[in-house]
Amino acid sequence: MNLKYFAQLIALSALWGASFPMVRIASPLLGPGVLATTRMAIASLTLGLIMVWIGQRWPREHWRELALLGLLSIAAPFLCFTWAALHLPAGYVALLNTMAVVFGTAASAWLKEDTLTGKKLLGGLIGLTGVGLVVGLGPVEPTREVLQGAAAAILGAFFFGFATPLMKRATRRMEPLAIAAPAHAIGLLILLPVGVWTWPQAHFTPLTMLIVFILGVVTSGLAFWMHLRIMRHMTPVAAMSPMFFIPIFGVTWGHLILDEALSPGIYLGGALVLLGAALVTGFNPFRAAAVIPP
Repeated sequence: MNLKYFAQLIALSALWGASFPMVRIASPLLGPGVLATTRMAIASLTLGLIMVWIGQRWPREHWRELALLGLLSIAAPFLCFTWAALHLPAGYVALLNTMAVVFGTAASAWLKEDTLTGKKLLGGLIGLTGVGLVVGLGPVEPTREVLQGAAAAILGAFFFGFATPLMKRATRRMEPLAIAAPAHAIGLLILLPVGVWTWPQAHFTPLTMLIVFILGVVTSGLAFWMHLRIMRHMTPVAAMSPMFFIPIFGVTWGHLILDEALSPGIYLGGALVLLGAALVTGFNPFRAAAVIPP
């Protein structure tokens, strides 16, 4: 893996990891529907303005493909992770998000974008075991609400993972920005009824408005564009390697900002999730750095 792309993947994981504590703060105040909708609206506006500024055309002929991507890679995961944040600490959601690697690898094999091996199957099993430890042995009691939140986070990971090989295919026909902007706009249209319906219950504060702005401009709009730009130069599974580092940033920021408790369960479960993801993808950051010429 080229050092340039490796550094970009680390930066991307830092951005996405920071989003989980922010979602944890804003979701109870705004509600999942309003938070996801306003986040997508700002991301759509940001990317749309960039398209106009650089004079890039909208790929209207690919609207069906972009609609599917808007649903699977944006609208559904955003809503799932935002709803999960109502019941789970930010670090938990970040860890469970890593399961997208397992789902993405399976989807890539099914769509002939990658191959499925015994090592990858073992990694998937280890990752699922880690998820069980995180939910069952962490500092949060595994109540019905916690288990529902975990299920929502895993469902969001499934949607994003399944969409990954589809995004890779789209980058062969369209520019990354021409994918990111319409996909966010379509995702906004999909969730708009939910946002409008729950708008009266939302409690906007200066902090939540700042969080929504950062989520929309940086961690959604610009980061998603960056992700697609990186994906053009590597396989779908390799492009998911930021998922390995997101839990590190997510758990760290959740502990520092929200004072979220840590426990042996979250350490052991998180380690298994990361090990499973590494086996699934075959990604080794130390090996990747070692092969780069001076």
